[in-house]
Amino acid sequence: MAKMVKKSVIPFYLAAAVWLVWALAFSLYRVSDYVLCAVVSVIVFILGKAIFPDKTYALPDPPGQEKTAKAGPEAKAEPKAAAEPEPKPKRPSTGDAELDKILDERDMAISEMRRLNDAIADEKISAQIDHLEDVTGKIIDHVVEHPQKKSQITRFLNYYLPTTLKLLNAYDRMDAAGISGVNIDGTKGKIETMMDTVVAAFDKQLDALFGDVALDISTDITVMENLLAQEGLSGGLTAES
Repeated sequence: MAKMVKKSVIPFYLAAAVWLVWALAFSLYRVSDYVLCAVVSVIVFILGKAIFPDKTYALPDPPGQEKTAKAGPEAKAEPKAAAEPEPKPKRPSTGDAELDKILDERDMAISEMRRLNDAIADEKISAQIDHLEDVTGKIIDHVVEHPQKKSQITRFLNYYLPTTLKLLNAYDRMDAAGISGVNIDGTKGKIETMMDTVVAAFDKQLDALFGDVALDISTDITVMENLLAQEGLSGGLTAES
């Protein structure tokens, strides 16, 4: 708040009145008359200031000055506003719209697995979710590196992965209910049993992606064994047919 001081004019009027009254009632011929009148007028001025002091008024700050006033050393620190979370950097495009969609599905699936893993207390289920997260990432990464294999994971993406997440979500909801019952315990038991099959299925899906690599390696081994045998370099071992 700004302050304005309004000086009282009454002491000045009283001092002037002293000179006027003195001139009318007394003589002002000598220097001593002027000095005496001046002394009396000063005394009257001081008394007038005491009786009629200056007045101080508080004025509101003009617009835009509030922040400046608060910046002084005595100003209290304003609480800082909560920082907004930085937007997640957008993943670079692969140049293939279908592959980009597969990567988006991977990110969403892994994010949901991590949420479920944090929510589900069962150690076995938690370990299985960790395994599924790892295998899912490897499956997608392999297909991104070998786009010609996209068709091999169509059913995995469209059915196996979303259905697994659906089962885990159901387990999480029932586990969070915190009660024991025929329906809850029975369903949780079925999901726990099914998870063993799901883990094996995910592993087989990843293994199937390496089928062509295994075939190529097997062919290379067979050819090399035959050549070594023909050259007498196989150490007496015969090539397997």
